[in-house]
Amino acid sequence: MDDALLASYQPVIGLEVHAQLLTHSKMYSSDENEYGSLPNTNLSVITLGHPGTLPRVNRTAVDFALKMGLATNCQITRENLFARKNYFYPDLPKGYQITQDKTPICHGGHVDIRLADGSTRRIGITRIHMEEDAGKSMHLAGETETLVDLNRAGVPLIEIVSEPDIRTEEEAYAYLTEIKKLVQYLGICDGNMEEGSLRCDANVSVMKKGADKYGTKVEVKNMNSFRNVQRAIEHEVRRQIEILENGSEVDSETRGFDAASGTTSGQRSKETLNDYRYFPEPDLPPLIVDDAWLHRVQAELPALPQQLYARFTGELGLSDYDANVLIDQKEVAQYFDDLARLLPPPAPKPPPTG
Repeated sequence: MDDALLASYQPVIGLEVHAQLLTHSKMYSSDENEYGSLPNTNLSVITLGHPGTLPRVNRTAVDFALKMGLATNCQITRENLFARKNYFYPDLPKGYQITQDKTPICHGGHVDIRLADGSTRRIGITRIHMEEDAGKSMHLAGETETLVDLNRAGVPLIEIVSEPDIRTEEEAYAYLTEIKKLVQYLGICDGNMEEGSLRCDANVSVMKKGADKYGTKVEVKNMNSFRNVQRAIEHEVRRQIEILENGSEVDSETRGFDAASGTTSGQRSKETLNDYRYFPEPDLPPLIVDDAWLHRVQAELPALPQQLYARFTGELGLSDYDANVLIDQKEVAQYFDDLARLLPPPAPKPPPTG
């Protein structure tokens, strides 16, 4: 595609990130939350939704959601309601998912990202809500049947939904890197995309530069690495521009990404909104986050990547490159910070002569 044509369009990107929480038990039951167990062993009648069973909210999962909200500068919802999201899928044993609809626990935040040229961009966070994961459909090579492992059903998740503030695939990569660092620094998720503990869907549209109306949004799924998210967005932007330049319209749909070919393909139409028939979860009372709870969680927050970056470059005089290398991994950054606090502060640099 001609570079001038590509430059005449503006991509508009929003990301939805699901993070599995590192709790010992599931979101609404005492079933074990452990990756790699034998299929269909971490189950009980509560996870399966048998008649007469009652869910109970995992308090640690709420703590983790609050930590992520505070780390992303969100407002905290004090009275939280849970809802049933109804849909049929083979790996959803209850036939519904317990989630949050009208009252996400966190909303209205932002994340600052640093780009390769040294500039920064602020990406808005629309909401962070708590929910439970579904099971996993297994498609084994050479098999015609689909197998279902329900161990993952009920595992606690937070969904982090960005505003459509991302404008390039590079910004998307930087945003995902920052989200991964935050969940790892907070100790709430291991960030492993290959194992599915961090999953990302991208909402992509394009519009002519200078236009005041967004184009038709397409949702892209099945991306298991940050690099593949970047590749999928790049392909989808070019595909949509070609459609518009040919005088056609972009279909509102969900598309899957094929890592081998680097292309997306249609999965299902989104011409009409799915009717999930949300209604209040009748078996869970409102969850109240009071001042004492919020202050306790806030006091438990560790030093976060951007705070350490500011200290390393400001107080300690490190270069941008060195500071970014150090904060890339929590253990390395914390070790360096602990060592630096044992030494006298560096001497101030002499003023330039001249």
